[in-house]
Amino acid sequence: MKRDKFAKVIGVLAVLVILGGVAGAAWHAKVRATEQPQEVEAEPGVESAAYTLAKGDYSNLTYDNISVDRPVYDRYTLKQRLAKGLPTMLPVLPHYTAEKVAYLTFDDGPDDVNTPAILDVLKAKGVHATFYVLGGMVEKNPAVLKRIFTEGHAIGNHSYDHDYERLYANKESFVEEMEQTDEAVFKVIGMRPFIIRAPGGTVGMFADDYYKHLNLLGYVEHDWNVLTEDATPEHPSAEQQIDYIDRRAAGQLKDNMALVLMHCNGGKEETVRALPGIIDNLKAKGYRFGVVTPITPQPW
Repeated sequence: MKRDKFAKVIGVLAVLVILGGVAGAAWHAKVRATEQPQEVEAEPGVESAAYTLAKGDYSNLTYDNISVDRPVYDRYTLKQRLAKGLPTMLPVLPHYTAEKVAYLTFDDGPDDVNTPAILDVLKAKGVHATFYVLGGMVEKNPAVLKRIFTEGHAIGNHSYDHDYERLYANKESFVEEMEQTDEAVFKVIGMRPFIIRAPGGTVGMFADDYYKHLNLLGYVEHDWNVLTEDATPEHPSAEQQIDYIDRRAAGQLKDNMALVLMHCNGGKEETVRALPGIIDNLKAKGYRFGVVTPITPQPW
């Protein structure tokens, strides 16, 4: 009997030792797991020296990290930011006013005739520009948008289809159009622009609450202070457009900047012809060329 009891005790102790070993191994494994650095989910988007791609927390959007030579994009759409609980409002950034900069901007594209012709001129001149695109045109001409992007120009949002009645019904309707174009651009280049331009400009179009609403959502709007008038009914010739820019850029412009409005859609063949002369005249006046970014001042 004593032997049986002794054997049972030994058996119980053996089981306890085994269980203790298993529990100990599990505890040590848990400790080792907590000591290992947790894998951080990689953020989407392709990094490149050709542009600045905002991090999810915007931590890399600083004045020193943004250049007038390099576009700035977001790796997330606004909907993605909201779904992930990421910030939407950009950090406060000083404006760049250190030198004379000409920002050539083209609205209402991309089309498949004049936009490529303008890109050819810019490439030949070694100049980068900013293209404020319509979402509907992006869907029609994605290859042209891709070329704008790959050649280092900045892409901005100019609404989906220039429908003033829908755009300016209220601030929510305006943002809906911006988001629609964001999605179209994102499908082509895998990122979205922060910069926007209100069709017709903001003066007389924006109610007081528009700017605050757009600011909260990370949109940065820019109008213009120099224009070729190529969208007016007069359809000025190339020579007239060159003269307009020459005279308007001759004086002292706010913040050392010439933010030039042109168009790159159908019927703008004279703009294509004028562009080499416009570039040459601005260079002669001491301007360098840059692309619009969140640190570009509003021109008025």
